[in-house]
Amino acid sequence: MRRFALSICTSLLLATPVLAANCITSKDAFGSYKSNFAQQAQRAGVGQRGLQALQNASLSSITWRFESQPSSQTGVSYSDASTFLAKRTGGSAQAFVNSARSRRDRNAQLFNSIEQRYGVPGSVLAVIWGLETSWGGYLGKTSIVDGAMTLSSYCRRHPRFEPHAEAALMLVDKGLITANTQGGPSGELGHMQFLAGNWMRYGVDANGDGRADPYNAADALASAANLLRQNGWQAGQPFGEGTANFRALSAWNDSGNYQRAISYAAQQVGG
Repeated sequence: MRRFALSICTSLLLATPVLAANCITSKDAFGSYKSNFAQQAQRAGVGQRGLQALQNASLSSITWRFESQPSSQTGVSYSDASTFLAKRTGGSAQAFVNSARSRRDRNAQLFNSIEQRYGVPGSVLAVIWGLETSWGGYLGKTSIVDGAMTLSSYCRRHPRFEPHAEAALMLVDKGLITANTQGGPSGELGHMQFLAGNWMRYGVDANGDGRADPYNAADALASAANLLRQNGWQAGQPFGEGTANFRALSAWNDSGNYQRAISYAAQQVGG
């Protein structure tokens, strides 16, 4: 899930520490930030494995570069959703829609069971899955811990993303990820690219193996449906622009372009 997701993590993680780590504007200050953040993380409940991952974390150059030199496309509003889809996926909008429909149909039983439980159609979830990781084909190449820590340290994003950095360290404690597990440049993880704090809040065990695993497609898809349901999604209702369900998509990503692309593509997938 993109770093602009509005949903945030548990109340424990949301608690503002008395001695919060100061944000930084220079790469050279990252080590100092980590030292201060370690005390904050420990107070929040991060254990030894998570603290060790924090100690070994390196500043992510790609994350820092992206944040300090925003894309010239930031804030651009595309005239139609198909244009955005083509830009986002590097191909035609129709090709993406066809692939999403095929993925949905090949996993009909899974998508149907998720819709029965959470009310979110398989067409919507298949589209989000495709937009985030090309249906699990690309999960990212940045250390999740490095990306999360870099983003939380950067003044333009701090302190909004500190809870997600804390959560990433807690996921190391739980054994769901390691210090070296790779994901998106902002610390996104798994098939649906959840931020760590959002995974801790919305992650569910859909395949019955006893743990909610963002790298299991069933768990990730059901968790995305759970997030949408808890943020206003209404079963059986339309999701075109202007509807309550369209507004619920902002909990996934607050980019209007992205929301319109999900709605458009899912309607084209149909069913």
